[in-house]
Amino acid sequence: MIKADELTFLDATAQAELVKRKEVTPLELVDAAIERIERLNPLLNAVVTPMYEQARAVATGKLAKGPFTGVPFLLKDLLASYKGVRMTLGSAFLADFIPSNDSELVMRLKRAGLIILGKTNTPEFGLLPTTEPRLFGPCRNPWDLTRTVGGSSGGSAAAVAAGMVPMAHGNDGGGSIRIPASCCGLFGLKPTRGRNSLGPDFGDIMGGLVVEHALTRTVRDSATLLDATCGPSPGDPYWAPPRRRPFKSEVGVPPGRLRIAFTVKAPTGATVHSDCVAAVLDAARLCAELGHEMIEFSPVVDSELVNRAFMTVWAAGCASTIEGAALAMGKRPVSEQFEPATWAIYEMGRRRTASEYLIAVTLLQRFSREVAKFFRDYHVWLTPTLAEPPLSLGSFDCPPDDPFYAQRRAAEFVPFTPICNITGQPAMSMPLFWNADGLPVGVHFVGRFGDEATLFRLAAQLEQARPWADRKPRLGL
Repeated sequence: MIKADELTFLDATAQAELVKRKEVTPLELVDAAIERIERLNPLLNAVVTPMYEQARAVATGKLAKGPFTGVPFLLKDLLASYKGVRMTLGSAFLADFIPSNDSELVMRLKRAGLIILGKTNTPEFGLLPTTEPRLFGPCRNPWDLTRTVGGSSGGSAAAVAAGMVPMAHGNDGGGSIRIPASCCGLFGLKPTRGRNSLGPDFGDIMGGLVVEHALTRTVRDSATLLDATCGPSPGDPYWAPPRRRPFKSEVGVPPGRLRIAFTVKAPTGATVHSDCVAAVLDAARLCAELGHEMIEFSPVVDSELVNRAFMTVWAAGCASTIEGAALAMGKRPVSEQFEPATWAIYEMGRRRTASEYLIAVTLLQRFSREVAKFFRDYHVWLTPTLAEPPLSLGSFDCPPDDPFYAQRRAAEFVPFTPICNITGQPAMSMPLFWNADGLPVGVHFVGRFGDEATLFRLAAQLEQARPWADRKPRLGL
């Protein structure tokens, strides 16, 4: 008989296979996950809204027949709405908001057979690359409780890394899947823009910066889950190029000899920590040993212009989110209901004119075309995921007289990942390296627009050469 903790560290594909063979029941999986959450959550603060009774009812009812029938899952408390369950976006302003519908993604997750156990911690409105909201308090990294889990999908990352669930929902507007994947030693794929629908509540968000997917322990789970959720829904403004075959079928297929550019230099000029440099050079050597052509090169980035345009869209997005929430809640936003860093970005967004916003979108689209030219010559681009290993909790705290400090610190920490939100390209953080302190340091692979297939092939090859799924955090977790 498999012990409960052994169950929770199996990946989702393996758990689903046990259910299919009737070696465990969905309720046994759900109860094992709930027991682990209740035991570890006081330490980690990953789950902020339990849904245990709903989950147990689903587990004992008629389950959808999908690739993950009976497997426990968690939703990030941002964007993906579950009818009748609060969705706070990490903000006191929305502490009592109850969605009246499931999002399209949640409906597809349910059809995949997943059983949703609760909602995970996230920074207020997902604005920062750390998960320390004033509403719920900080989420702690299973590898070192004094360190950040990253953000904004930090609660989901902590839950998967600690074995609460085998995979969990995330979304990504500037790196919010890939950042916590790097900090927590997980596989984190940001799909191509439009691969997963944002319906029915949204067409796109922030001009297409935001995408949905998950954090997983294995490559095959990520590919199979994306198969289950991808594709347009009626009324979507655009969608990604159709896949040639299921992504699951790409896992294990030799990627061929890829031409991979790599760099250890941040396009913004930010200092890159020696551990992050070492992680990329190690990954480049591994790729070369596997037969890929490695060239040290990167696209030219006018970082000042791109960052200014990105912040215009980012701030406008923050303002529209708050004002949209105020409209839905029927109440007026006031500064006391928000964190100072959030309110500062909100006010910045309100000051931007419609023409400034559209000019910023045009500039980002022009930049995307320049990056696309770079990818004519390369299949993949390899960079650090982050410029530093997981930072200490509190690193993004703003002094009372400087509410923009957190954004400046974020720019130093996260100079690589936002590029792919601008261009819409798929990208993945892979846990191929741990530093001398025992902390995971992710490496970042960027694919051509619409080409998750190549990334999944490469990821599976690297996973086989340098497996990580059996690595478990310290501290007795």
